[in-house]
Amino acid sequence: MSRLLDEEQDLSKLPFAQYSDPVRANEEAELVKGSWQYFGPAEKVARPGSYLAGHCGVVPVVVVRDLEGTLRAHVNVCRHRGTVVMRGDGDCRRLQCPYHAWTYDLDGTLKKAPRSDREETFDESELSLLPARVSTFGPLLFVAIDPSAAPIDEGLEDLAGSLSSIGLELGDLVFHGRSSFEIAADWKIVLENYLECYHCPTAHPGFASVMDTSPERYVLSEKGSLLSHQAPLGKRAPELYTTGGISAGGYFVLLPNHTFDVNPGQPNLAASVTVPAGVGRSRGFTDRYFGRDTTEDFMKEMIAFDDEVGAQDQDLVEWVQEGVSSGALPAGRLLLDSEKLVAAFQAAVGQALERRRDTQG
Repeated sequence: MSRLLDEEQDLSKLPFAQYSDPVRANEEAELVKGSWQYFGPAEKVARPGSYLAGHCGVVPVVVVRDLEGTLRAHVNVCRHRGTVVMRGDGDCRRLQCPYHAWTYDLDGTLKKAPRSDREETFDESELSLLPARVSTFGPLLFVAIDPSAAPIDEGLEDLAGSLSSIGLELGDLVFHGRSSFEIAADWKIVLENYLECYHCPTAHPGFASVMDTSPERYVLSEKGSLLSHQAPLGKRAPELYTTGGISAGGYFVLLPNHTFDVNPGQPNLAASVTVPAGVGRSRGFTDRYFGRDTTEDFMKEMIAFDDEVGAQDQDLVEWVQEGVSSGALPAGRLLLDSEKLVAAFQAAVGQALERRRDTQG
């Protein structure tokens, strides 16, 4: 398979076959699974013995704080018959599979396998939970199951700088809640939609009434693995958006599949992960964070504001998926002044796939 967007291709052209090709869909799912992924709120594993279960792509992972205070992550799949060991979050002294009670220490070591003493050969030391990597970024947890996953530190440092420039300090945030979503559209279509506000005046009248979406003032920028929008407030923005320290809207994609939304006003952050879920489908979740002193009225307004935009976007991307999957056209035509981050995203995905193919021979 040739590179999607390379030096010989016109970056203004957007091939449609990429959104419904099952081979490519599998490659992209592996690409996402092999990268660092936002996992959840670090406060869930602040205490010794606390744990949080979730996923890295489609792979179950559990993050634990062991009894000595060390943060650890494991592939959350029992070495016996493959059952998911832990679910949700809470406190524990051991990790025990609910199927046959194989029990692991918090460092992942297998401690007990009932009836294993009846086996002629059984080596517990070879059956620890597989290790994963874990890192914190302010109140956020990130995990990786691939030991060779490219470092995420530089992208997170760029994100922290961008957040600070509009008045948001991560240390001020606390977790509020999580919502999940499923979308009948390829994950790239979801991210591409996020990466431009060309559609905002038409499709998001509520958003456009608060933010200035004119191309002269709506700033698009690219720095390494961080693709950014900065939206100044419109002249008629309600007072709720004009007080609280956040001076502008900031909307960020951290490659390959994270989005971070900050609305003007009081401290707020929505961290989302979108993962491939088969041909023409994606799923994910959004975690919302607010400042410790953020008012209830502001939180309710921001959740409603984001939910409105999200519902409008879901319709749009599903309509795009229907059109590009029809075979009616081979490609689309980007407007690079307004959609340059879409081209940058597609180039990055194509190049990451090429690197992955090269390493696999």
